[in-house]
Amino acid sequence: MQKKKIIIINGPNLNLLGKREPGIYGASSFESFLEELKSKHTDFEITYYQSNTEGELVDAIQKADNVYTGILLNAAAYTHTSVAIHDAIGSIQTPVIEIHISNIYKREEFRHKSIISANCIGMISGLGLKGYELGLEYFKK
Repeated sequence: MQKKKIIIINGPNLNLLGKREPGIYGASSFESFLEELKSKHTDFEITYYQSNTEGELVDAIQKADNVYTGILLNAAAYTHTSVAIHDAIGSIQTPVIEIHISNIYKREEFRHKSIISANCIGMISGLGLKGYELGLEYFKK
């Protein structure tokens, strides 16, 4: 049986997980979490990409089209500002699940609005890194 291919695309400042506001984002680096995720979910081929640059995230989304079964996207701050990422998601066939480590609705008001949600198949928010795992569960079907 061929493994389903998933790409996790993380946006700005998520390279600082484990250091940045551990009360909100936890004390684990994404790289250590990713190794756990891969060893736990061997039925997937998981690729990871992170960038602090909006255009590079758009490029990664476009390049993922028809290559991956699904995209788990944490656009981070660009969730609330990027029409370009919204348009990139709307331009591809590969389904995208929007992921947020923190509950964006319990934070500053400007974080309550997601520009990208309308083009995603769903959103997981506020469940910590577990949200990525739940996104994988969706793609198991």
